Amino acid sequence: MTIEIFRDIEQNSDEWKRLRAGIPTASEFKELLAKGEGKSRRSLMRRLAGERVTGEAEATFENAATQRGHLLEDDARRTYALVADLPAPLEQVAFVKNFGSGCSPDSLIGDVGGLEIKTAKPSVLIDIFERDQVPTEHIAQVQGSMWITERAWWDVCIFWPKMPTFVRRVQRDTAYIANLAREVAEFNRELDALVERVRKWG
Repeated sequence: MTIEIFRDIEQNSDEWKRLRAGIPTASEFKELLAKGEGKSRRSLMRRLAGERVTGEAEATFENAATQRGHLLEDDARRTYALVADLPAPLEQVAFVKNFGSGCSPDSLIGDVGGLEIKTAKPSVLIDIFERDQVPTEHIAQVQGSMWITERAWWDVCIFWPKMPTFVRRVQRDTAYIANLAREVAEFNRELDALVERVRKWG
């Protein structure tokens, strides 16, 4: 596969939504990897199959946390740039495609790094500082972003106004990424087969 970086569009625009339609993205890798009954994985597959068949992105629900993240992202990025020891300037891009999947980095950093911004209410952020580690629910997205962008590390910035900013660097985990690559490949094989079945129904 050849990596594609889309720089000249805006995240959350209609064009951005079309780029994401029908392929698994890093923000969905947690659902893709879901075990047990697999309801999250099943729902994700059916949504992406529908997007492939119709050629249109399905509207998804934005909760208060997602909306808050959009509003605070620029403030968080500026704060991160002040507190982090950056080897290169931040580069904002819209979307990156590779390996039959994609991601929307909050920034790329030089040729080797990237940035994921999250927001957390003060009570949650205090808990994160006390645990002193990146919350496990973000690992699939962060490692997935490194896989897709072919980078060595990814900074996680967790932000809330007037609170200390949590920044930790996550290194590329080759074993985790190898397993993720297998899971994404299998997911895409199943997705292709589902799309083929759906098209035959017509």
